[in-house]
Amino acid sequence: MTDAPMTAQVASTATAGDILSSHLTAQAGAFLRALPLAVGEVGARPGTVAVPSAGTADLLRTVRRVGGLLHTFGASFDPLWAQESRTELRWLLNLLALEPGYVRRSARLLGALDSLTGSEADGPGMLAGHAGAPKARALLDRQLTLARTRAHSTVLQELRSARLHALADRMTLLVGDAPLLDSAGGSAGAVLLPQAATAFTTLSAGAQQLPLHRAARAYGGDGLRRLGAVPSARGAVDADAALAADDAPWHRMRILVKRARYALEVCGGTAPELDELDGVLGRHQEAADAAVTAATAARTPRITPATAYVLGVVHADQRLEVEAARYAFGRRWPELPPGLDGWVEVPPAEGWGQAPAPRMA
Repeated sequence: MTDAPMTAQVASTATAGDILSSHLTAQAGAFLRALPLAVGEVGARPGTVAVPSAGTADLLRTVRRVGGLLHTFGASFDPLWAQESRTELRWLLNLLALEPGYVRRSARLLGALDSLTGSEADGPGMLAGHAGAPKARALLDRQLTLARTRAHSTVLQELRSARLHALADRMTLLVGDAPLLDSAGGSAGAVLLPQAATAFTTLSAGAQQLPLHRAARAYGGDGLRRLGAVPSARGAVDADAALAADDAPWHRMRILVKRARYALEVCGGTAPELDELDGVLGRHQEAADAAVTAATAARTPRITPATAYVLGVVHADQRLEVEAARYAFGRRWPELPPGLDGWVEVPPAEGWGQAPAPRMA
């Protein structure tokens, strides 16, 4: 990050449309190169890798960036086309992320359970020797394997669909032929900087909605006790809803961080601090999702109380991981600039549209 504010260096012969077309052409090319690789990888892999293969990872990275560009700079494009494109890109993004998500969740939960039941040099885990641990592990493994298998079948089916072919055709047309509005003919600085600034304003507003005061201590026990306010008679469904509502602004914050990162890339800037926040919020979301899976498994009919108890401990362990991620975010966020002008110095004319290669998704 640079502390230098934006300057009047935006004077350039490059228009906003030139910059956006350049970025979309590059991303569309990356999409079309990665798509056949991703389809081949999904068809070949057995569905057991926690990290997407190279083609799938490249495709996910491209889909996120095009979607983020169309959201932040959507005022420069035909609105109907931009909305349709974002909808289709979001569909593909959710589809491709489904199976690796289950694999990562399985690795997280089984790893947590093995740690809780293991005997390390610094002492045994709190569930070491517990009678319910083997059955709890087998139940989690079975349920997540089934979910992963179903996800794999869904992905295979959809990657052969007409919907994907239509999206590929749409991306092909982007190579040098983006449906820009006349307003995109203005200078890059005059058109793009206000739109990028809006992404950072929204990011700051999202952070203000977070209960950072509750994440001010490293141990987030208060975060676990909040559900005591939910009447017990209303049952597990309401407890799940309360947790989901508590997690929602943090998940939203991750989306806003990504959009701000992608806006900076269009402006030719980078922000390692935002990369780091994205990683922290990614861990938050994965721990929250894992906790939901453990809680759901604990309500499986006809399991023993010992098995349910072990799954409850795993659920609590993942909620503590959630609180740890919130604490890490709260430590970093106040040190960051609140607006775009604190993040990037406007590059000279020849720098526009030449953002460095992305380092993470």
